[in-house]
Order: sequence, then C-alpha cells, then structure tokens
Amino acid sequence: MRIGELAKHTGCDVETVRYYEKAGLLPEPTRSNAGYRQYQNAHLERLQFIRHCRTLQMSIPDIRVLLDLQGQPTTGCQAVNDLLDHHIALVQVQMRKLRSLEDQLVKLRHQCEKPHSVQECGILQNLSAAQTNECACHDESKQHAVA
Repeated sequence: MRIGELAKHTGCDVETVRYYEKAGLLPEPTRSNAGYRQYQNAHLERLQFIRHCRTLQMSIPDIRVLLDLQGQPTTGCQAVNDLLDHHIALVQVQMRKLRSLEDQLVKLRHQCEKPHSVQECGILQNLSAAQTNECACHDESKQHAVA
C-alpha cells in the first residue's frame, strides 16, 4: 500500500507517517520502480501501535523503547512495567499540577461574582496584583509546593 492508504487506515496524516519514519519508529519501506513507498501490513500494525501509544501521551523515546522491547519477545516484561510505572507517575504529577491550577482559577473567578465595570473587576485587579504575589489565587505556600 502507498503512504496515503497507510495514513487513511490509521487515521493519521501523511506527514505524521513521514515523521515517524524519520524518527526511526517506522522502518523504511521498500520503493516501487516509480519511486513510491510501498508499505506492508507490518508497517500498518506498527503504526497502529505507535498511534495507540501516542493517545496515551507516551513520548517518542518511550515508544522507541517499547518497540525495541517488542522486538525481543522472549525477554521478561519488567522493563515494560517499569516504563509504564514511570509514565503513570508523570501523569500523576501533571494531574496534581492541573488540580492546583484549577483551584487557582476558581479562587480568581470568585473575585468577581457579580457584573461590574471592567475598572472594578476583581479578576483583572488580582491579575494585575499577581506581579507582587498579592493576588487571591496565589497562596505563597502553594506556589512553592507546586513548582
């Protein structure tokens, strides 16, 4: 199959397929006499694997490790478990940061409960005060805990 067909079957752009080739995640396909890339089912399966990993927000280096491990079917899977445990820990850190951001935004939103003129808007006043760390959304102790 040609690159457009491969992209269509996996739901990604042709440029994404080329990017994964350049990154070394997809092996170089053979070329037809006319110079077109000729992809096989193995390319399709590998690209689907890569796309699935990307939907889980795995990085290119992590996917490369998983693909290398996949190529060694008789070895133990502890390295796969370790990689996933590390990814889970990173997601948990991101979630804590996002919850903190949500708390800050909610505190900021509560600074303007009723309609006012822009000049009297508590949100804008607090955003201006943020430069001096005197705003309602930034608790000094939380700033250091999140950073």
